[in-house]
Amino acid sequence: MDLAYLRAHPEHLPTFLTHQRIRETPVAGGDVCAASRLTLDDGHSVFAKTWPAERAGRAGRPAPEGFFAAEAAGLRWLREAGAVAVPEVVVALPELLALDWVEPGEPTPEAAERFGRELAALHRAGAPAFGAEWAGFVGALPQDNTPDDGPWPAWFARRRLLPYLRMSVDSGALTAAETALVEQVVERVGELGGDEPPARVHGDLWPGNVLWGADERAWLVDPAAHGGHRETDLAQLALFGGPPHHERIMAAYREAWPLADGWRERVPLHQLHLLLVHTALFGAAYRDAVGAAARDTLRGAGRATVER
Repeated sequence: MDLAYLRAHPEHLPTFLTHQRIRETPVAGGDVCAASRLTLDDGHSVFAKTWPAERAGRAGRPAPEGFFAAEAAGLRWLREAGAVAVPEVVVALPELLALDWVEPGEPTPEAAERFGRELAALHRAGAPAFGAEWAGFVGALPQDNTPDDGPWPAWFARRRLLPYLRMSVDSGALTAAETALVEQVVERVGELGGDEPPARVHGDLWPGNVLWGADERAWLVDPAAHGGHRETDLAQLALFGGPPHHERIMAAYREAWPLADGWRERVPLHQLHLLLVHTALFGAAYRDAVGAAARDTLRGAGRATVER
């Protein structure tokens, strides 16, 4: 099997893998999927993701319906903008996803600055509505992408905060104290301002989903793409220590497309979505982070109210 054959007959890839007709090398693939590098007969490589049957709590279950289709749709949509580097989808099947291989490289200041400009261009490409035309996932969890005209604060509270708050409460990951704080954020979400038309966002842009390539570009992977607020991508990028050369990324982004007043105060609000996803997925280990982000958001709302 070579790349041309794979493009023409993507449905044959599982059979070739089952019969070990393709060289398969495991690689790091994140917390959700098993990942591998597939080396084809013509020397080309592709990156393949599958839903491993041995995952704890999901033994023997297939991937959720539409899981890989959602990621493929998001990758294609981001790639259509012609802005930031996004791997091409080679195969999208219910049980696996294969992408063009990106040779890893080292992050450089120049690549970081280029990434900042390209991310701004991606966001500027816009979206017809908040949400998307396909059912979404963030990590292993469903994400409601029902298209919505906004305004952004109400949509963000309803579609991106409350569902994962409920999951986190139901699983026991949050106490009554954190729950009350997040509920206050939901009630006051409109006080921070920052309402903008929907941008074309990655949607799960923590630093681990930026792949630094040997071509000295930053590539976007593992999206939960949809029409959202551009500040959400930027706030998520600052989580968990941030990426290399983070300040250069932000400076280049803001030079290409300045951010609205008060964006710094809104950072914890935008981060709260992904932190709630983490408590819903991984439990109480992220409880303190949720509480801190909610408290910081409420302090920002208080400052915004005084300034008015």
